[in-house]
Amino acid sequence: MNLTFREKIIEKAISMGASKVGFAKLENFLPDNFSHLKTGISIIVRLSDQIMNDVVDKPTHTYFHHYRTVNFLIDQITLAITIMIQNEGYLAMAIPASQTVKTKTDAYTGIFQHKTVATLAGLGWIGKNACLVTEEFGPRIRLGTVLTNMILPYDEPIRNSKCGNCNICVKKCPALALKGNNWYQGMDRDALIDAFACSSYMSEQYKDIGRGSVCGLCISSCPKGTKIIRK
Repeated sequence: MNLTFREKIIEKAISMGASKVGFAKLENFLPDNFSHLKTGISIIVRLSDQIMNDVVDKPTHTYFHHYRTVNFLIDQITLAITIMIQNEGYLAMAIPASQTVKTKTDAYTGIFQHKTVATLAGLGWIGKNACLVTEEFGPRIRLGTVLTNMILPYDEPIRNSKCGNCNICVKKCPALALKGNNWYQGMDRDALIDAFACSSYMSEQYKDIGRGSVCGLCISSCPKGTKIIRK
């Protein structure tokens, strides 16, 4: 069977450990320097349920290591996809899985938002925890992105939250950083989360876990996609 190039990208990503792949039309969502890269490929890698189940009151050393290991895997997957696309004669660039780029207006951002691509690719919505939430895995995931000028068949975007009246993650946040609002496409991040409060709390409280440690409580507490299996 002859695979389409879209199918080849999905096959490659899944073979390397991705859980979901989506394709987004990014026209009108890109900054000027990336405006020619009109296609976004969103990669999801699922986190370990066992490790996330153990994040109850604070992050664990295992979660800290797992978080970084999954980020490394995502960067390998997006690099492989970038090379595939370039070999076809198109431009492509991978957005780092986890990288903070301070700007004049935002000290807690990346060069382009993974969650923007993921929602436009129909992979999930942004929860009250300001993380992407998927139907299958909830927010127990990490994201990667490839931007390219190759035009591929696109998926249907998700434009609104499905969190409804649930506020479990908001109540669980030890930094009191979550504001409890339901996301919609185009909403400013500040309406969902106080990024400074979140980052400051992690830096002050979890130094014993590791440098740049992440909390994870708003992820582990989300009932969406939670699977606890004991045999």
